[in-house]
Formats: sequence, structure tokens, C-alpha cells
Amino acid sequence: MKIDRIRQIATKLGDKGSSKNYNNISFKKSDILFEVLGTIDELSSFLGLTYHYSNYENIIVIQKHLQNISAMIATDPKSENYSKIMKVTMEDVAWIETEMQKLLNIKPLEPRFTLPGSEKSLIGAYFDFSRTIARKAERRLVEFSEKHSRTDLDSVISFTNRLSDFLYVLSYNM
Repeated sequence: MKIDRIRQIATKLGDKGSSKNYNNISFKKSDILFEVLGTIDELSSFLGLTYHYSNYENIIVIQKHLQNISAMIATDPKSENYSKIMKVTMEDVAWIETEMQKLLNIKPLEPRFTLPGSEKSLIGAYFDFSRTIARKAERRLVEFSEKHSRTDLDSVISFTNRLSDFLYVLSYNM
């Protein structure tokens, strides 16, 4: 079904400061749920911008993982809906580690601190900024996971942590 009416986009349900998750459960917009989802969206959006400067194809793969992470976060793990969504697993964490190692094999890091965004290329600066958003997303994710007792998100936390490391390596290599 195509979206061809404003009401399909602007439902006005959030006008009173609440919104619903994928299970149709209402939360205040100030809930950490929306903070973590918004930060992941911010990361994916900035990675999309980074892609246009770098043409690094794995950004698209990462963005798809971020969509899956958002679906996991926004869905009650005890619901039927949860069994239907794509999950981010430790295999996905291993994929990031493999890709990071490939880059390090090509260009090892210098054993020193670097100034984010200012010592490398413009593309490297975009990856640096993406890394800082990934770190913020990780912090929000940990807070959400603790507040809502979501042990199902352990692999997602690992993925987000490793992603920020990977983005650092990319910033150095691009």
C-alpha cells in the first residue's frame, strides 16, 4: 500500500507526548526506548552521508544491521512479533571483526592517539564522527537494556561496541 495521504505519516498520535512500539504498547516519548532508537537512526543517517563520500559498500550492510537492531529494541522479546524479525547475533559481531582485521592487514594503525577528524581525510572525518555517534548509541543501548531487563540485546551491545572500533579503523584507513 502506497503512502499517499498526510494522515498516514502525521497520525497525530504523538501530539500528547507518547508513541507506540512494534507491539502497539504506548510509551512516553521521553522513555529511553525512543532515545536509543533515535540515536541508532542518527548513526544510520550519518553513515548514509558517509557512504556518499566514501562509496564503502559495507556501510549499507551496517545500516541493515542497524535497522534490525532497531526492530529488536522496539519489539517485546516475549511477543510473537519478536520471532519474526531479523536478529543481530554474535556472527554479525564476528563479521565486523573479520572486516576490521582485513583493513588492519592492509594498513596497521600507528600506536599513538590521533585527533578525531583533523589528521586524516574528509572521508576519515566522516567515519570519526560516525564512531562518536556509535559510542553514544552504545551508551543509550546499555541504559535501555538495563532499565528494561533486556538480556536478549547482549549481542546487539557487542555489535555496537565493535562497530565503533571498526569505524575508528575505517577513519584511519580511508
